[in-house]
Amino acid sequence: MKPVRYAYGLTTALLVSGAAVSLATGQPVGAQVAQNEGSRMTSVVPRAGAPSSFADLTEQLAPAVVNISTRQSVQVSSANPFAGTPFADLFGGQEQQGPSTREAQSLGSGFIISADGYVVTNNHVVAPATRNGEIKSITVTMPGGTEYPARLVGRDEASDLAVLKIDGKRNLPFVNFGDSTKSRVGDWVIAIGNPFGLGGTVTAGIISAVYRNTGSGTAYDRYIQTDTAINRGNSGGPMFDMNGNVIGINNAIFSPTGGSVGIGFAIPAEIAAPIVEKLRRGQAIERGYLGVRIQPLNEDLAASLGLAHNRGEFVQAVEPGQAAANAGIQSGDVVVKVNGKEVSQEQTLSFLVANTAPGTVIPIELIRDGKRMTVRARVSARPSEEELQKQVFDPDEQQGTDSFGQQQQQRPGQGVIEQVLGLSVIPLTPQIAGQIGASADTRGVVITAVDPNSDAGQKGLTRGDIVLSANYRPVTALAGLEQAIQAAKSAGRDALLLRVQRRGQPAAYVPIRLR
Repeated sequence: MKPVRYAYGLTTALLVSGAAVSLATGQPVGAQVAQNEGSRMTSVVPRAGAPSSFADLTEQLAPAVVNISTRQSVQVSSANPFAGTPFADLFGGQEQQGPSTREAQSLGSGFIISADGYVVTNNHVVAPATRNGEIKSITVTMPGGTEYPARLVGRDEASDLAVLKIDGKRNLPFVNFGDSTKSRVGDWVIAIGNPFGLGGTVTAGIISAVYRNTGSGTAYDRYIQTDTAINRGNSGGPMFDMNGNVIGINNAIFSPTGGSVGIGFAIPAEIAAPIVEKLRRGQAIERGYLGVRIQPLNEDLAASLGLAHNRGEFVQAVEPGQAAANAGIQSGDVVVKVNGKEVSQEQTLSFLVANTAPGTVIPIELIRDGKRMTVRARVSARPSEEELQKQVFDPDEQQGTDSFGQQQQQRPGQGVIEQVLGLSVIPLTPQIAGQIGASADTRGVVITAVDPNSDAGQKGLTRGDIVLSANYRPVTALAGLEQAIQAAKSAGRDALLLRVQRRGQPAAYVPIRLR
């Protein structure tokens, strides 16, 4: 599935720039504050119906909600804006200066879950803003303005969760996770956080939907939707029920402007709590994996197959050697049940499989050529998010989106290939070859981004082109292209001859000047 690329798409609610388990916290209901040794707050439950005020509840919960800020160094390239023009020598005649390091910041929210200072937030709040970025420091600011340095205990990109630790502190105010499985549409909720850097901001609303699928196709595309105002900086902050328990972690918004329009999303506590506990203990997060590329069974697709829509998911491709292929699942199959559970918009195939322990053998019910059949698959371990991204390639995706849906031009990073050729490349896998129309036996590296100011950009190289060879030597990995660059430099050459394959066209040789 393509990522959302428009302003009306799902956008992460951060300032810079979403395992199977049921919830079993075993903790008492209600917010707890260790203000003095042994002290404990009582539960605050507004009267039935619309509460007359959220003030008492907020007064006891707010001390445990914190602001989180990071300082990070980000490498940026200093490109000559006049490269390729008669004015290029205004910058010393160099088309590209070396990369420079700049300082960046991020702001978000979080909440304390223990008196000794464990803090929960979103991964994107404490993750580097760019691939080459590095987090230098993390600061947790209490509602009263007291600042504490914090260290990262663990983070999980797939679920967008992270755990921090304020060391050397005791008797800090804290809150508990609640049971989000009991949440109902129409229930009152409140959010406390740091929107636009305005710390300690409280907003209230109701649950608009439970288990909302946003169409992102990820394993954790399963949110609580609310009309409670959520804006930039609310990321990682808690969503409370009327018993003062955290039933969600504010994570994303749906917005045409980047601001709240009454459609916000929170990670349900039943998903977050077990992952947070594993991160807190330093345990690895393991998820199941089948190795299929899928899409929802929408109305048109269902009509073409003579099936009911929004029930089941369509298999577009099967990864060779993975669990699905070994079980006999084929492209064109429609998966309708996983381990006895219906596949639906609220309970997707990705979610069901990710929440299955690797190594488990499960029955998978599917429809093939109009006939129902059941296969058994041994679920494998889900690769890292970085590895998964390398398996999916959209040659038409020239633009990415920032955290609020604004379009951004994809640019190369800071490695040798990027700096010398102005290209970013990745290995060409059989999966990617199929996605860009190349034969499965094609060998090379595929271009993912091109600097428009580079010679490669000026000569028309573009995302999706395949580099087959460099100076007549086959290129099958990044290291091979790097070696060809070094060999050309050692020989005193100013250019590198690439053989490039473009979709629907014969391969051609293109000389690219070195920078």
